[in-house]
Amino acid sequence: MKKHSILLIILLFSGYQTHSQVLISLLFGDKLNSENIEFGLDGGADFSSLKGISSNTSPNFYLGFYFDINIKKNPQWVFNTGVIVKSTMGAEDIAVYSLNDADLDAAFEGGSIQRKINYFNVPLVIKRKLGNHFYGGLGTMLGLRYKAHDVFTNKVKDKEDLNYKLDIKDQTTALDAGLMASVNYKILTNMGMNINLKYYYGLVNINKNDAEGKQYNRSVYLGIGIPIGSGKNKKDKEVETPSIEK
Repeated sequence: MKKHSILLIILLFSGYQTHSQVLISLLFGDKLNSENIEFGLDGGADFSSLKGISSNTSPNFYLGFYFDINIKKNPQWVFNTGVIVKSTMGAEDIAVYSLNDADLDAAFEGGSIQRKINYFNVPLVIKRKLGNHFYGGLGTMLGLRYKAHDVFTNKVKDKEDLNYKLDIKDQTTALDAGLMASVNYKILTNMGMNINLKYYYGLVNINKNDAEGKQYNRSVYLGIGIPIGSGKNKKDKEVETPSIEK
């Protein structure tokens, strides 16, 4: 009951800032880890793009927490979930469009746009153990958009670059969903740090602006998962286990 209460508190706080999530994870990680549940932090680089619009891949940083839950106490099959609380999708090098302001249009003529759409993402993936250290996974990911901006940039000779941020939240859908595939390499066979590669294929048109056409999120995540408190639990278990003298 105690573990479920702590988990509920963490999920309720998922709408707040990333720093709060990290703090909660560090404080309660040892309470959430058990023999069949691994809890930890996951972070690294994500490379996002948008299908349906001329643009280039945008590199970003992501951070969140995860749960690896053994299915029916069988370590060969694992259910992976959690929340990526800092996740930026979008693309860069998008062609500029009119801002309905003559001065701004003139200032950013010949420039480019970086589209930044921030989500709380929840992966739901079934992983299968492949050998001693590798896991392969397939599933889905659900996203809740909380802000979105187009950042206009233009280089001006002998001057600082011009920047203008436009809120486009109302032009994007609040929800996103798609398919996810993952490959994990666990450095230790039991609870330990793991290196993961994930690919997200969005299936929802996230663009409400009919003039731009349909747009779909794509993203590649390359990160490191670090269990929180698992080492402490292991030591506690060893202390609690009585030794048998012959």
